[in-house]
Amino acid sequence: MSLPRLLIDGDTLKLEEILQVARHAVTVELAPEAAGRVHASRALVDRVAAGDVPSYGINTGFGTLAEVRIDKKDLRELQRNLILSHAAGVGSPLPLPEARALLLLRCNVLAKGYSGIRPETLQLALDMLNRDVVPVVPERGSVGASGDLAPLAHLALVFIGEGEAYFQGERLPARQALERAGLQPVVLEAKEGLALVNGTQAMCAVGTLLQLRAEMLADLADLAGAMTLEGLLGSHKPFIPEIHDVRAHAGQKACAAHLRQLLVGSELVETHVNCSKVQDPYSLRCMPQVHGAAREGLAFARRILEVEVNSATDNPLVFVDTERIVSGGNFHGQPISLALDVAAMALTQLSAISERRVEQLVNPSLSGLPPFLAKNSGLNSGFMIAQVTSAALVAESRVLSHPASVDSIPSSAGREDHVSMGMTAALKGRQVADFTRSCLAIELLCAAQALDYRQPVKAGKGPQAAYELIRRKVPTMEKDRELHRDIAAVSALIDSGELLETVHSATV
Repeated sequence: MSLPRLLIDGDTLKLEEILQVARHAVTVELAPEAAGRVHASRALVDRVAAGDVPSYGINTGFGTLAEVRIDKKDLRELQRNLILSHAAGVGSPLPLPEARALLLLRCNVLAKGYSGIRPETLQLALDMLNRDVVPVVPERGSVGASGDLAPLAHLALVFIGEGEAYFQGERLPARQALERAGLQPVVLEAKEGLALVNGTQAMCAVGTLLQLRAEMLADLADLAGAMTLEGLLGSHKPFIPEIHDVRAHAGQKACAAHLRQLLVGSELVETHVNCSKVQDPYSLRCMPQVHGAAREGLAFARRILEVEVNSATDNPLVFVDTERIVSGGNFHGQPISLALDVAAMALTQLSAISERRVEQLVNPSLSGLPPFLAKNSGLNSGFMIAQVTSAALVAESRVLSHPASVDSIPSSAGREDHVSMGMTAALKGRQVADFTRSCLAIELLCAAQALDYRQPVKAGKGPQAAYELIRRKVPTMEKDRELHRDIAAVSALIDSGELLETVHSATV
């Protein structure tokens, strides 16, 4: 069965479309208008390369060596050497979805027509995407200054038949992977090597998938909090619209509305309308304010990414209309670095307040439930160490939330004297997202156990649907067992999307 088609033009790519390509759910083609721009841009580069006027990246060296003039007979070797020398990354390869997103984003920026790439080189990149040839790209080695030089060089290695690539998931020498896909490497012409390695696409690839996951986790945090609220017989009143209308932060209002939607139909709320408790703890009462602030941070990060993935981040840029090839600084990753730092901090706040709700659940002096939610506590430890695990993950997330965007180590003999550390922000943000998912999985497990004690009275429609799904996968804890298996099972429900889809179906 053929896959749906995605046309890229360099200007209109959406974050959700990047996820589709990352999952190999669509084929990618160049829009006709973009093809015309690519042809025109290349024609200008060819004219400059044929002349004698020095032009950075076309007939000169790179970085601090920009003043070194290169003979015409050496221009192909110059481009090849650039790719080979810059492929200095280390560490684990990017996961396949991130590497596919990286390749797509590089195609999209080339499609804008400011790079001077040859059409056949761009077509090879598109064919690689569609035939599932994915470069092996080490995730570390970028400081985010002239963009993500090392990751993009590893990407470009495959274009010239060097390095390694996955073909249909199998890791192979690049030339062999291309051959199996029926493709041939290219010989890079003037400026093409530079067109492939300058830009912010690695940090944006990791960052985009992080962003979409973070937005999912923000919804999940509301669900986990709503389940905990019901398990602890908390009040729904702090979520009424009037409270949030007089402090009209969009994220706060959205979270409160989501909580109200999740809690519709609660039978549990009717069981304690006349209770003596005046106020719930902040981790319950202030969910709209805390979760809402995280939503605001993620909205900022989304706005930056949406602009960046459709931006020309090469150097130099080729302006056909004015016939100028101009060096600038669009490759600098500072906007993305700051945005992804904010995303990591937002996620850390979601995990931190989640851990506090877990404490409310497992502490009998706070919950009114058995110690650590255990049946026959003492003999059984219940969820005692689940809270400890959550605390450990929050502590590490706080360390990772130190902003990368305020750091800088000069490189390239002082020419690149301020760098963004954007890829660092992306990688640590990805790790924080993993930790946040696990913290929320722990809260969902504990909240489900609390709801066991409230049976047969039902929670609101959202928490009840989540409870029933979790119980189909993870039985009530009657006695101690290996908790890591339960955490993994709930994490799988989160990662597959099944949990939120089930809850959405129950609450629309």
